[in-house]
Amino acid sequence: MNLTSTENAAAKTSITYPLNTKLLLRNQKSIRRALSAQSGLIEKKIAILGGSTTAAIREMLEIFLLNRGIRPLFFESEYNKYFEDVVFGNKALTAFAPDLIYIHTTNVNIRKWPKHGLSDATPDILLDHEMESYHSLWDAINNQFACPIIQNNFDPPRHRPMGNLEAWDSYGNCLFINQLNLLFAKSARERNNLYIHDINWLAASIGLANWKNYNIWYSAKYAISFDAIPAFTNSLASIIGAIFGLSRKCLVLDLDNTLWGGVIGDDGQAGIQIGKETSDAEAHYDLQAYVQKLKDRGIILAVASKNSHETALEGLSHPENLLKAGDFSVIKANWDPKHENIRQIARELNIGVDSLLFIDDNVVERDIVQSNEPAVCVPDIGSDISDFITVLDSTGEFEPISISLEDRNRSKMYSANVERTQLAAKYHDYDDFLNSLEMIAHICSFGAAYMERVAQLTNKSNQFNLTTRRYTLSDIQDMSNDNRWITLQGRLKDRYGDNGIVSVVAGEINDDALRIDLWLMSCRVLKRKMEFAMLDSLIKLSVERGVKTLIGEYFPTAKNSMVCDFYRELGFERIEILDTGYSKWLLQIDHYKPIYNLMEIKNDY
Repeated sequence: MNLTSTENAAAKTSITYPLNTKLLLRNQKSIRRALSAQSGLIEKKIAILGGSTTAAIREMLEIFLLNRGIRPLFFESEYNKYFEDVVFGNKALTAFAPDLIYIHTTNVNIRKWPKHGLSDATPDILLDHEMESYHSLWDAINNQFACPIIQNNFDPPRHRPMGNLEAWDSYGNCLFINQLNLLFAKSARERNNLYIHDINWLAASIGLANWKNYNIWYSAKYAISFDAIPAFTNSLASIIGAIFGLSRKCLVLDLDNTLWGGVIGDDGQAGIQIGKETSDAEAHYDLQAYVQKLKDRGIILAVASKNSHETALEGLSHPENLLKAGDFSVIKANWDPKHENIRQIARELNIGVDSLLFIDDNVVERDIVQSNEPAVCVPDIGSDISDFITVLDSTGEFEPISISLEDRNRSKMYSANVERTQLAAKYHDYDDFLNSLEMIAHICSFGAAYMERVAQLTNKSNQFNLTTRRYTLSDIQDMSNDNRWITLQGRLKDRYGDNGIVSVVAGEINDDALRIDLWLMSCRVLKRKMEFAMLDSLIKLSVERGVKTLIGEYFPTAKNSMVCDFYRELGFERIEILDTGYSKWLLQIDHYKPIYNLMEIKNDY
């Protein structure tokens, strides 16, 4: 994001973490105008169905979505018409055809609370009634729109007429909300396209006294306070960004006074602060524990530190460190400017700089990185180690919508990829290098065990993606069960390890032609010739299904120019091109000549 004018600089300051709520509320028009001027935004149609007033939420949500690279087009229901608009139909909503529906309900929308003495409305009966209405709502959305649904769970009540009994008495309102939230969580696990916005935690984080302003509730029917709206919409935008594949992938860490206290080059290994012996040491230890949890669920870790490489490794080998050198996919410890090291980290990992988040205790280093690489997220973590986790956590930049086996193994996969890159530099002939990898491609139709990963790839892959169409898990399952579709998932293994599911192809059969709706590949296996293996398998399966012609399309985006001539390289003939850059390609299967491929292919259809 290139922000140079005074207005744009103000916009960036307002959306830097931690959030400056007062500045954000005061300047939201100019901030929105500045962010709207960005290039490369993707448009998404988002329906907001509100159980209370949502206009201010919509306006602030737009700012955070623009900041994440999404230009939203909104449909907004009338006040408290969320149920009727879906279950009984709304022509305007139907015509809008949303890409995502957000249901903004809070505890004010609970239909009936438990009450002592009502034998015909026990808490269990009331829970059943409440869930029945939401299941009806979610089912109706699935039937009409088949799009992702974000649903608030319930915030705690502000007041407790039964005192502490509220938490455990069967008629307690607090207990009732907790039980509802558990049922919502169960529903989200069972429904492929339902995502919970956890306002129960958010309200506790902000504080119930600041969460709701009764003056604006009585006068304007806002269920949360204006002061809470920025944090609320940042949290919501994090989920939306994750659904559309816009979460960050890599955390880049400074070492001295960030990962540990003190300066390893001056203090030596024995002098740095890490462990449980002092308050500062424990704060750094807790930060490492938090970062380790990020790594365990799929975030790549890297180091950008002004140290010699040997000195950095000495620090990382401290016995009290939770994070060791092997936990980092790339370590850049030298005296080069950190923004240059960060560029190199992105190149070695083969990801965009917009996938990185950088934390450093030094404000000057933060400013230099942000000025030179504005696409990198650089939160203002300050200089007090006790605040680092809170600020990092509040960004929402690493928001997941699911955590798969592929995610948990991601750090290991990227580390192995760096080793492959280092090996490639030793070979004069690239094919000799590929042969040395002893690659095996396992290619088969979409499998039940990996559909979540396939759906995830469709939402995260931007560079090697011919159409950039996004699909939910439900969409992927429907394709897999539809005989009109041919689907392929490709897994690549070599002597360094398993890269996991790295390529996806899907096409719909019409008579004797297959229209390729989706062709993508993870950037971590670029130039490994996996695309040729996928084409060989696609043609083999197409012939078995009576297909004679393959039709492919390229839809240009801000990030996928690298595949503009992809089909030409595979032997397709271009049959259409538009001024927009869109192109259509055709391959007669009986004219296809297999391209020499440097890997073993194993098919299991």
